[in-house]
Amino acid sequence: MTAVPIEITCADGFVLHGHHWPASATAPRRPGVAVITAATGVLARYYHRYAAFLADAGFDVVTFDYRGIGDSRPSRLRGMRCRWQDWGRKDLDAVLGEAGRRWPGAPVSVVGHSVGGVVPLWAPRNTEIVRVLSVGGQYAWRGDFAPWARRRLIWRWRVVGPLLTLVCGYFPARRLGWMEDLPRGVAMECARRRPRMEDNYPRAERADVVAVAAALTAPVLAVATTDDEYATPAAVRRVLAYLPATSHEFVQLSPDALGHSSIGHFGLFHSRHRDDFWADSVRWLVDGENPWPEHVR
Repeated sequence: MTAVPIEITCADGFVLHGHHWPASATAPRRPGVAVITAATGVLARYYHRYAAFLADAGFDVVTFDYRGIGDSRPSRLRGMRCRWQDWGRKDLDAVLGEAGRRWPGAPVSVVGHSVGGVVPLWAPRNTEIVRVLSVGGQYAWRGDFAPWARRRLIWRWRVVGPLLTLVCGYFPARRLGWMEDLPRGVAMECARRRPRMEDNYPRAERADVVAVAAALTAPVLAVATTDDEYATPAAVRRVLAYLPATSHEFVQLSPDALGHSSIGHFGLFHSRHRDDFWADSVRWLVDGENPWPEHVR
């Protein structure tokens, strides 16, 4: 299936670059629009195979790179002003607005990976979302990291990341083979992350951060794996606690349950999961049915 490049202009004038995956004309149903929101420092094209899979199931699918990442990276990253929250408050918000204009009246679901499962909480238009599938959704507070990976992750995010960011003016993560480079504001926010989401922002903004998150009313299915070093049960529940108006469930899948020896934080979007996780996820996105009730935590 061929994707169509698209550009989406945010309220502050920043132009995002992404793709539209048209719904298959032969799909038995047209369940609406699915927007895929990426993990921190991960290119949108990482999710393109899954996007094509959802398009085959009848969705019009939108993928996009956040500002500062991939096709939405400016020519000079050093000095770019961007906070983690901007990926929801400005970027996803603009994408939701574009979806409403392109497909008026169509239900819009969000599939969010890692911080992509959190950015809907930061988007003022989150009231327009009808369903959320959060895969490994968390905001990287160090106290929630899996004990067996905590030392390594703290070294990466709280030592190496900020030091290189201060030297270079951005986090040159690609040189280390870790991920895509990050704008300074995003990298430093990751390094200084506090347990309460709102405490990462100036006092004058905190009430609004909580209020925007609480405005999300779409049901949320949060999925993580037992070998995910970031999205531990504590990390996932920390995000869900900001959603008093939603119905939400947390599912934790073991690799054995899907017939694999390991999955980790990134594995569920690999094409080897086409016949298990991918196929089951469509049941949630189309009908709101939890495909894994026996794994609810």
